[in-house]
Amino acid sequence: MSTITTRDGTEIFYKDWGPKDAQPIVFHHGWPLSADDWDNQMLFFLHQGFRVIAHDRRGHGRSSQTATGNEMDTYAADVAELAAHLNLRNAVHIGHSTGGGEVAHYVARAEAGRVAKAVLIGAVPPVMVKSEANPGGLPIEVFDGFRAALVANRAQFYVDIPTGPFYGFNREGAKVSQGIIDNWWRQGMMGGAKAHYDCIKAFSETDFTEDLKKIDVPVLVMHGDDDQIVPYADSAPLSVKLLKNGTLKTYAGLPHGMCTTHPDVINADLLAFIKG
Repeated sequence: MSTITTRDGTEIFYKDWGPKDAQPIVFHHGWPLSADDWDNQMLFFLHQGFRVIAHDRRGHGRSSQTATGNEMDTYAADVAELAAHLNLRNAVHIGHSTGGGEVAHYVARAEAGRVAKAVLIGAVPPVMVKSEANPGGLPIEVFDGFRAALVANRAQFYVDIPTGPFYGFNREGAKVSQGIIDNWWRQGMMGGAKAHYDCIKAFSETDFTEDLKKIDVPVLVMHGDDDQIVPYADSAPLSVKLLKNGTLKTYAGLPHGMCTTHPDVINADLLAFIKG
């Protein structure tokens, strides 16, 4: 297995496929998944001639089941260490959900020349939790419910999420895939309960407003308007307003996990943005 060891001794697993001199695309997964959530996109872009890279965030997948550092500052620092280790230049960073927050946090801090473009897909920025400054956010009780469900029966919780809202399989007429549900559960259960518990705070309460304002590179913001995990109105349109060079693409009726349910649509739009 390919891993790096970070400054605090954490092992970060990563995949690195394709020509080392090709433009790199780095994929950042959502909670509580792993690099495997990007299999379709990685194979697609590999066959398009790109170098494709995806890592398991600390505490997730095959990386160390960390007790500490399960927050956005450390997640972004881990990405910076990976980018330096692989000597990534002119890379495109693509993040889904929590991974979109990680991308925003990293790109806002990245060394000059490391990043060419970024993509936020169903992403958590600017901030998810409701507050006086963010009245359209989700109440903290929603995330407290996540924490309680994880503690009570993580295995069942990780069945309920993909079976229901994540892929829109709870919608009338949805084409349900048991394989997709099982693969979500498999990825989730590979990770550490402590890290996953901590990450709920990281993805729901981190305010990415200043990160978005700092980013100079072109950013594509993609979001399904039937996203039941990261509600559309309080995320994508607000992020685009904060970005210096942002483009919003809205997908009518598509769910949070649209990269998996509609890969042909998403991959084509990603390719057009990267080549554009």
